[in-house]
Amino acid sequence: MPTNVEKDQVSGRETTGHEWDGIKELNTPLPSWWVYVFWVTIIWSVGYWVVYPSWPTATDYLKGTFGTTNRTQLHETMANVAAERAPYMERLAALDVSEVVNDPELLNFSMAGGKAIFADNCAPCHGTGGAGNPGFPSLQDDAWLWGGSLDAINETLHVGIRWDANEDTRLNDMPAFGRDGLLEREDISDVVQFVMGYSNRATDGDAAQRGAIVFEENCAACHGDNGKGIQELGAPNLTDAIWLYGGDQATLTDTVTNSRRGVMPAWGDRLDEETIKMLTVYVHSLGGGQ
Repeated sequence: MPTNVEKDQVSGRETTGHEWDGIKELNTPLPSWWVYVFWVTIIWSVGYWVVYPSWPTATDYLKGTFGTTNRTQLHETMANVAAERAPYMERLAALDVSEVVNDPELLNFSMAGGKAIFADNCAPCHGTGGAGNPGFPSLQDDAWLWGGSLDAINETLHVGIRWDANEDTRLNDMPAFGRDGLLEREDISDVVQFVMGYSNRATDGDAAQRGAIVFEENCAACHGDNGKGIQELGAPNLTDAIWLYGGDQATLTDTVTNSRRGVMPAWGDRLDEETIKMLTVYVHSLGGGQ
């Protein structure tokens, strides 16, 4: 032991020998309780390594004597949930979607499940609660491009819209009348005035009259002679105040010039039949179901 250890005259503690600006550092030991806690945590960590998954090995990892992980706990929880849902899923599988709504218990189950499924898969485009976004239709009104009945919604969910990977997808493309040179710029301006006239917003009566002829020759086949649309073709109603991409003159001109081609995935390729039935029931209930 060193014999020249210096002690502080006030506290009686040994010093470390360090000094700065006349101040010396005391060699004060850690409190006993702190030392004990420190060693307990070390012992605890060793025990934790033994009973729980811990160290990696060359090809695997130490799984611990308890044999439990967050993954196994998740699998157990999911298995329990699946077991609880199994009777309902079997009943869903045995019924047509139109019959599900007539079973109060199954309807409640489908609504709860459909809401969660919608949040995971549909809300990023259609918005929370199906309120819609620009380019993505609202599901809360009665304006349906391809039909709002249970069967129509179910079919749309299965095959998607303009989903190239599904050969049965709902498909009907609007021509890009300006970009592809099908109409002159003046014709496009006239037909836009005519369409705006359906909702009494035309600003040029003469152009609207000329646009009526352009509409009849180029647009009526899909949108109908009265502009109310044809759901079998996915052609929207042009006479109401609901516009998927916008109904002002500039936006309508852009739509007629360059067309629009909204796409929806074919969920039949991703979700099972019972899940789609629940989603169908939920979407139908949002307020716009026919």
